Amino acid sequence: MDTLQEKLAAKRFVITAEVTPPVSFDRADLVAKALPLKGLADAVNLTDGAGARPHLSAVMAAAMLAQEGIEPILQLTCRDRNRIALQSDLIAAASAGVRNLLTLRGDDPSAGDQPDAKPVFDLDARQLMETARRLRDAGELPTGRKVAGRAEFFIGCADSPIDPPDGWEPKGLQAKIAAGAQFAQTQFCMDAGVVRRYVARLAEHGLTEQLAILIGIAPLRSAKSAIWMKEKLFGTIIPDAIVARMEQAADPVAEGRAICVDLIGELCEIPGVAGVHIMAPNNDAAVPEVIRAARAGVKRLNPSS
Repeated sequence: MDTLQEKLAAKRFVITAEVTPPVSFDRADLVAKALPLKGLADAVNLTDGAGARPHLSAVMAAAMLAQEGIEPILQLTCRDRNRIALQSDLIAAASAGVRNLLTLRGDDPSAGDQPDAKPVFDLDARQLMETARRLRDAGELPTGRKVAGRAEFFIGCADSPIDPPDGWEPKGLQAKIAAGAQFAQTQFCMDAGVVRRYVARLAEHGLTEQLAILIGIAPLRSAKSAIWMKEKLFGTIIPDAIVARMEQAADPVAEGRAICVDLIGELCEIPGVAGVHIMAPNNDAAVPEVIRAARAGVKRLNPSS
């Protein structure tokens, strides 16, 4: 089976999804969440303390999914661990066969259920990428100490599409590429027009040849949730037309899935868009249905095509 990196190198349009590890001691609970995505999603993200709340270790969860034949994308945040712990987790991930990394700052503890927890932020996301790249390319820690074996990391970053104004340059994304980013998964952007203009600007600066862009989308549950996302989740783009479509729907949940499938069809035709990343907090069951419908309707999304 081709890896996520190999699929992207071959210019196949990929679909990734996301699983929040459960608050559970039972491995079966994680497997039950992820198995519906096996054979559908090209890779599955494991969130790392999303919302600043504890759950099963993302590193352990990624290792478990790899054992189940599901390619994981390990999210690592800088919030909870200093550089020593992060370096140890990178070594652990590589030893478990985890290749794909998404480095993130992490939500502030004040947003979670233990707001008095102390944040660490010893490294930022770019520095963590640089550390992972050095482990992969030189086989050594930042101190110069050699690490036995081999890490085959495929390094990702987060991004937030915008409708670029005149004169705008993607300096932040350029810095992430310089730090080692090879793919990006973006914040929710449910506007194909914005994506087209954004990616075209990235292409003007040569970034789409250096970085695989996966656009974040969601199967919406209701107009109310769409409005909440627009207002509360920084960087989220959801057009008013989609909100109106949800408001008018007799079955908003089904309509949200249909919108998501339609959007995948549009995005896969935009030059420079390498894939989509589906995030569906509290709506996990919708994701396999969306992927299945998208692959059935768009030949380019069929793994056998």
